[in-house]
Amino acid sequence: MLSSRTTQGMVVAPHFAAAEAGRAVLAEGGNAVEAAIAVAATIAVVYPHMNSIGGDGFWLIHRPGEPVVAIDACGRAAAKADLALYNGLASVPWRGPLAANTVAGAISGWAKAREIAPGQLPLSRLLAEAIAYARDGVSVTAGGAALAAAKSAELRDLPGAYTQIFEPEGKPLVEGDRLRQPALARTLERLAQDGLDSFYRGELALDLASDLAALGSPVSAHDLSAHRAEQTEPLSVSVKGATLFNHQPPTQGIASLLILALADRLDLGADSSFAHVHGLVEATKQAFLWRDAHCGDPEFMEADPRALLAGSLALNTMAGKIDPARALPWHQPSQQGDTVWFGAADKDGMVVSMIQSTYFEFGSGLVLPRTGITWQNRGASFRLAESGWNALKPGRKPFHTLNPALAHFEDGRVMAYGTMGGEGQPQTQAAVFSRYGWQGTGLAQAIAAPRWLLGRTWGENSTSLKIEEGFDEALYAGLGKAGHVVEKVSGNNSMMGHAGAIVMGCDGSGKGWFEGASDPRCDGRAAGL
Repeated sequence: MLSSRTTQGMVVAPHFAAAEAGRAVLAEGGNAVEAAIAVAATIAVVYPHMNSIGGDGFWLIHRPGEPVVAIDACGRAAAKADLALYNGLASVPWRGPLAANTVAGAISGWAKAREIAPGQLPLSRLLAEAIAYARDGVSVTAGGAALAAAKSAELRDLPGAYTQIFEPEGKPLVEGDRLRQPALARTLERLAQDGLDSFYRGELALDLASDLAALGSPVSAHDLSAHRAEQTEPLSVSVKGATLFNHQPPTQGIASLLILALADRLDLGADSSFAHVHGLVEATKQAFLWRDAHCGDPEFMEADPRALLAGSLALNTMAGKIDPARALPWHQPSQQGDTVWFGAADKDGMVVSMIQSTYFEFGSGLVLPRTGITWQNRGASFRLAESGWNALKPGRKPFHTLNPALAHFEDGRVMAYGTMGGEGQPQTQAAVFSRYGWQGTGLAQAIAAPRWLLGRTWGENSTSLKIEEGFDEALYAGLGKAGHVVEKVSGNNSMMGHAGAIVMGCDGSGKGWFEGASDPRCDGRAAGL
């Protein structure tokens, strides 16, 4: 269990180098937003199978005495990404040029965050570690090597620079090999010199558009130029002892809040008991049913998630559908995807919960030769339909599994938490918060303890209830007897996500403190100052 407690600030990230990059920024007087940008840039270099600056991002920012703000840095579908482009196909391909059909919004989110919470450090300082790791190289982790080997067959023949960077000797890099990304280093240097806006409206943007066109992507210079990150109001809901915050659609933040709002109306019993696990799993089913029926680009949604969360009658009715003894049969299609979550908190009380993603491992698989950027495949989630939920339309935002979480406790504590893991994100959030916030479990243990996953995150597409080893044997039997399709998996399993959390609070004398914890299922660290 990787945890830390300090008094001057905290950074948590799923790779130790990224956490240390953020900590160094705090040590030099940077604020939590600046630390988060340093983490975001570094992790895009050192964890390229999980992340890239060619993806999207979502932020929640807590500032003392001010409302929580959200940043939506989701790229829209290209103007050329219409049904005619996919004529003859049953769905958007998961990989390749036609999967790279949306603008990458992550960099615009960094810029918007700097507008909301300006700091003292230059952009060149925030990107320094990322530039160095891209130029000089970074040691490939065991997890990165395993994924590179597993995905090689579907990525190596795609157009672009994938093999040049990730398989330079004609085979995937193995654990301990040095991964060097000189083109990406030059791109980060250009961003530091020309500013983040150059990604969308500058010479860098023209290079991006040229490469995308040459590789067959529909994303154009016009699409890049039209993109803007948006400052939004987060969704929120009150539960026992806390107010929870998450992102509005097109993310699945509504599902994360619904699970805990419904669970708050149940008798969950003790941590890891049948009542606790069964109750959260059944709340997950109800939340996912609403999500899958309604959630997408908010401009095209008919249902109002804010009204749902504010309506006690609606929530009570939904909770009433949960049988405390029996499982609802589950055959819903699962949402895929992976990402990275990280958090930062500074001595002035600013707390950031941030998530960044390329959707699948290595995104679309297109690595742009001039810039070394791996482009996301988030638009592969669009449905090829004339209308309805998440239907592909030029300029539309795709549905996102991404959702960073934040909690305000009644006693003044502020908690930033989240995880990677697609369908597992809301479930892991529910496990971590319910254990720490309601059960009184220590932060590190709340993250490290065995978890469960309904549906899919990595691996095969399935709808079973996957549960790690380490629970009491009676729990597995009880869940099976209740009608859950239980699939026991090994403990400390990456499919359960790479969770992390930061809690900021005050002791009895009014002195502030920070506690952070990183998941033993990843290569992360809680780096305190």
